[in-house]
Amino acid sequence: MRPPRILPTRRVLADGALWAVLAAATGYGFRDAGGAASPVVDLLVPLAVLAVTVPLSRSRPAAAVLAVNGLCAVGLADSATPANAHVLSLAALSCLLGVRVTRAAGPLVVLAACLGIDVAACALLQVPAVWWFYTLTVVPAALLLPWLAGRHWRGRRELVRDGWRLAQSLEERQHLVAERARLAERADIAADMHDSLGHVLSLVALRAGALELSPDLTGRDRADVAELRSTIADAVEQLRQTVTVLHDPPKAETGATTRAGGPSVKDTVADLIGRAAASGIPVSWEQRGAVPVLPPLVERGMYRVVQEALTNAVKHAPGRAIRVGIDHATDHTRVSVVNAAQRGDGPAGQTAGRAVAAGGRGLTGLRERVTVLGGTLHTGPHHGGFQVTAVLPHQAPARPRTGPTATGSGGHTDHRTAPEHAERLAAVRRAARRRTAAALAAPVAAAAFFLPAAAYLAWQLTTGVLPPSRYDALEPGRTRTELGPLLPARAFPYPPDHARSAPRPADATCAFYRSGRDLLNQVDLYRLCWSHGTLVAKDTLDAHRE
Repeated sequence: MRPPRILPTRRVLADGALWAVLAAATGYGFRDAGGAASPVVDLLVPLAVLAVTVPLSRSRPAAAVLAVNGLCAVGLADSATPANAHVLSLAALSCLLGVRVTRAAGPLVVLAACLGIDVAACALLQVPAVWWFYTLTVVPAALLLPWLAGRHWRGRRELVRDGWRLAQSLEERQHLVAERARLAERADIAADMHDSLGHVLSLVALRAGALELSPDLTGRDRADVAELRSTIADAVEQLRQTVTVLHDPPKAETGATTRAGGPSVKDTVADLIGRAAASGIPVSWEQRGAVPVLPPLVERGMYRVVQEALTNAVKHAPGRAIRVGIDHATDHTRVSVVNAAQRGDGPAGQTAGRAVAAGGRGLTGLRERVTVLGGTLHTGPHHGGFQVTAVLPHQAPARPRTGPTATGSGGHTDHRTAPEHAERLAAVRRAARRRTAAALAAPVAAAAFFLPAAAYLAWQLTTGVLPPSRYDALEPGRTRTELGPLLPARAFPYPPDHARSAPRPADATCAFYRSGRDLLNQVDLYRLCWSHGTLVAKDTLDAHRE
């Protein structure tokens, strides 16, 4: 057996407060009606209907509006006045309909159905003109305007809720930014350790190897130098393993591609080559073209290309001549590092080339760095040796981020997520425009229909008025021509049934005129009966007579 559902206390209190307000308005209307109102029909039944429709408006707001509109339709049968307190309840539930229903098509059908019911009630009850005026102006206003206000309120709540969701999403993205910056810094450390320490250790190993071949060393010294060279080789291998651990996955952006500024040391390419030559490496270099002022990123990239190529040449082809060429053009710089093959060791050179090509992190990181700068990197065998060629543009292009965050450690914008944000913003703007269009179009359409009808009805009510002073001046037995200046331009076209059925002189035609210009309350009617163009009778009919 399922336990009974317990409604949240907040909802119960809110519904109770709304019912109390609407019940107070209903009670005030009942008291204002006086003794003519029925306690059961005019008080208890409406209170019961409100007690059902107020909580029903949460799950079936359209049904609640139709039920309360039924109370307004029944109120049109009142012979005293069409106005009643139920129109306030109708406005409140219509507002809740706009708040609790997202789409506009269904509520508009409900509002049109309510108006159709009220108009049908006026036709069936054959109510006076004032009732028609009330039905075509006050009741539609109580239906449409609160509904539009409710939709506006709902739109603002959705906008605020989406704003908080976006703020939460941005906060989560900030955490991802921080994590991304941490990983990028680890990648920086990995790339710098490989580029700088690997190069230095390779030079130390080379000098140790050269020292091992010195004829001045004793056997013990030569063994110590060999052990030193082995220790350095182990350190290089441990460094490679450390770089592998610290570096990002292949799809992630390396720190080497995100750091800005010049080299970590103040060396130039000339210093780098001079230090290598001093270590015994057979390296020569040539620089062609006017040396431009290079951006720090491009200068760093050129330095790293030469450094990595020298490191690989020393590691995989020791003792071979190395040629470095730097060609400066107008908009780019071409860096070429070639280690030549020695005579008779073509296969060995090919083996060295394959070893370099299949090497570890060095060339892969170098290729990433050059690609990010907008350049190209080509590596491969060259006449029995190996060649590394990089073309670096002088202006590094603005690059889109490929990570999941909105901004990285370098402050670059994430263009991948921009379409998602733009789409959400466009959706919110479209919804706001639709609500604005509905808020403007619905009153305009209603005004185009109701205002002409209300104006025409008001014109009929006010032009068929015969002031009491002129009525007293009308004397039976005088002709229409004589009394024409005292009569209104037209008669009142909507006299009640009791006025139409009142006894009249034989062979007489009677016309009715209102005694005042009041549009919302009934006024006494004047009846003038004519026979062959002569006024034969005049009398006053009580407006409240049934």
